[in-house]
Amino acid sequence: MALLHSFENSGNWLFKRRGQIPVFLFLMAIPAVYFARFNYVNHWMNHFINYFAVLLSVLGFVVRAYTIGTTPRGTSGRNTENQVAESLNTSGIYSVVRHPLYLGNYLMWIGIVVYTHNISFVIIVSLMYWLYYERIMFAEERFLERKFGQTYLDWSLQVPAFLPKWSSFRKSTIPFSLKSVLRREYSGVLATVIGFVYVEILMGWFRYQTFTIGNKFIYVLIASVVITLVLRTLKHNTKILSEEGRS
Repeated sequence: MALLHSFENSGNWLFKRRGQIPVFLFLMAIPAVYFARFNYVNHWMNHFINYFAVLLSVLGFVVRAYTIGTTPRGTSGRNTENQVAESLNTSGIYSVVRHPLYLGNYLMWIGIVVYTHNISFVIIVSLMYWLYYERIMFAEERFLERKFGQTYLDWSLQVPAFLPKWSSFRKSTIPFSLKSVLRREYSGVLATVIGFVYVEILMGWFRYQTFTIGNKFIYVLIASVVITLVLRTLKHNTKILSEEGRS
């Protein structure tokens, strides 16, 4: 098999299993937190790292939210079995980066990784994420190239794959939809909150041999669960969050 086809096949195989990444991160976080050194910096720096980690995850959510909120049906879907694209979106965030959802995913999860205070873990996860998603992005782009031909090639030559080129931004051709974000992003936000709570529990156990966590984590977790349940109920049992022309 030619290397080109091998990359594409492996990318499609990984594409179907990309939802399993959080499971591996949760398992890897156990030794990462165990071997983390929390006393090598002062108290102020520890707080800075914590807030920076949260900021990264919030930024990742903003990237995903803007992407989801400004894309029509047939693009940027949550399809897990096959590549799907009814149209080629080249405006809005797709005018500055070709894979904004994967960029958003990286920022959301790397925030949790940074929260472990283990720089080696940050580097390892970043490298693994790149190797994993590079194949997926390759497979997606092969699919888009076959479907849209020269139009796709012209766009891809101008827009970077993962690191945004903000100077090339063009306003989205469709308005931002908050309903799309509420309908599609609640599970990702809940998973991120659980990730931070999970790391906090691990740090408490390895540092103080206790499973106690701060009230702020409990409040945020409860709020996230309640919001998720409400939005999920609205999505599956009503038409409040439904929209014409949106996925």
